[in-house]
Amino acid sequence: MSESSDDRRLSEIRRQIDSIDAQLQELINERARLAREVGQTKYPQPAGLSSTPRDYYRPEREAEILRAAVARNTGPLKDEEIVRLFREVMSACLSQQEPLKVAFLGPEGTFSQAAVLKQFGHSVRTLAAPSIEEVFHDVAAGIADFGVVPVENSTEGTVSTTLDMLVTTPLSISGEVELRIRQHLLARVDSLAGVQRVYSHQQSLAQCRAWLEQRLPGVEQVAVASNAEAARLAAEEIGAAAIAGDTAAEIYRLEILMPNIEDRPDNTTRFVVIGREAPGPSGRDKTSLLLSSRHAAGALQELLYPLSQHDVSMTRIESRPSRRGKWDYVFFVDVEGHRDDPNVAAALRDLEKAAAWCRVLGSYPAAIL
Repeated sequence: MSESSDDRRLSEIRRQIDSIDAQLQELINERARLAREVGQTKYPQPAGLSSTPRDYYRPEREAEILRAAVARNTGPLKDEEIVRLFREVMSACLSQQEPLKVAFLGPEGTFSQAAVLKQFGHSVRTLAAPSIEEVFHDVAAGIADFGVVPVENSTEGTVSTTLDMLVTTPLSISGEVELRIRQHLLARVDSLAGVQRVYSHQQSLAQCRAWLEQRLPGVEQVAVASNAEAARLAAEEIGAAAIAGDTAAEIYRLEILMPNIEDRPDNTTRFVVIGREAPGPSGRDKTSLLLSSRHAAGALQELLYPLSQHDVSMTRIESRPSRRGKWDYVFFVDVEGHRDDPNVAAALRDLEKAAAWCRVLGSYPAAIL
């Protein structure tokens, strides 16, 4: 039986794909060799000391590479896919000797873990912590190189525990991740009629409040430490369901009874990366500040004036009790730019004069996609 023209064309396409795959593999290995050489050349260790992955990890450089990849992307792959592929290549190159250790709010299967993988790739070692406080502790104690914690949600606002820990910890913010949150109702029952209680983190319950009231009125809602913990309970209890994501469904072998039940289709959580490093400028950065105003009329206006005076754009302001005294508050402020940028540096000098207390929590690359 003779080969048709379509078969010959298909064979030729496959041959070209095989050739490209071979070239890609060689180029990726060459990139890994060069990345290792850069680390050994630029960050040599004193005699008797071994290097760590944290010595080589440069978030500002990764941000530059990812933005360049997006800028030159002409398709057909989407920008998000290009970023994900390059992130995994960089992650694999960085972990040649030992992977980064990154702590997150566990257990396995939480959105925090998904944020870790989006920011660092899959060639890292993820360390599940039972609470946000423990994530900070693991990084401060050197158990983890970095930590990833939620700081705000587009639907429900600020995660107060993270802000409170930033007040009391010496750690810095060295990155941010924005994760589109898709909440699913997971269970082992066949229909909504079989659901007797719903477990989830309190933030997720709030993000699905309207859906729950409409579709599961009167069903008990139980807040737990994490969505993954909710999935574990749903897998063990008859009549229980959980609100969680795809990863939790896979890990705990639950069916997605109803997908995407979040009340807002643009539901997004912003996470911050905490560590002991201070990234350099990447070209598109944010700086997070912790400020305290003097107790006087017009103090807040005076506090924020240096930002306007030096043309620094403020993207967020949030007040929290300082925990230093009754009715004493601090302000969390995010601005565009890096602390080393001339206008930001000038604003910071004036802020230190105007504020009762001023601390830079970190300058870091703005989230990419």
